[in-house]
Amino acid sequence: MALNLKTAGIDGCKAGWLFVSFDENPFYEVLRSEEDLLSKLQEFDVILIDMPIGLEDEAYTRECDRLLREELGSEYAASVFSPPIRPALHAPSYVEASMQSYEYTEKKLTVQSWNITPKIRILDRFLTKDESLRVKVLESHPELLFRNLNRGMIFQKKNTKKGLRHRLDLISEYQPVAVDFFREIKEEYRRNEIAEDDIVDAMVLALAARQSAGNGFKTLPELPEMDSNGLIKAIHYL
Repeated sequence: MALNLKTAGIDGCKAGWLFVSFDENPFYEVLRSEEDLLSKLQEFDVILIDMPIGLEDEAYTRECDRLLREELGSEYAASVFSPPIRPALHAPSYVEASMQSYEYTEKKLTVQSWNITPKIRILDRFLTKDESLRVKVLESHPELLFRNLNRGMIFQKKNTKKGLRHRLDLISEYQPVAVDFFREIKEEYRRNEIAEDDIVDAMVLALAARQSAGNGFKTLPELPEMDSNGLIKAIHYL
């Protein structure tokens, strides 16, 4: 990859989507509408996003999620949600989505997965309609990126002050501006709009996207498959 590519990380939040770029002129932005999100997806060249891309039709768990849980270990496996299967993606309610999931997989959809389903729908629609987005909007997982930044070690969870600070320190080793971004976003937005862990997650995704220039990504699984809509089912990491 050329070093002049435009790179970014995106994490979903209550306010919409937190967008961070650590390119030559680092910046962050809260994308509150679908139109704002699509504009950024089209504008940038490499985007890591913490949101499921590529869905199963009948299997409850994607292979990439199973492998990711193994990588993170039992203590952190709960941070990996199995997204809805495609037949349940557009269900009008949690009850109906869970029933459809059970019909195909004999397992109900979790409430955590249902809570992010509206955002999965949006991203799925954009990538299904525009093939050019599929090669540059890539699914990743912040905890895997943090673990690798910390040389493969798992440390305190990010819902603790110590765990949050450790993650911010890891990012700021490479991008000192991360400390300012963290403070500014906390001051500018309420906790019920953007949580502290949303901030560090978006920033580590942006860091990995930037570091991928010239190196590319590895994936879980190593040889990923496409789903029935042509979207890749893989977790990307450095």
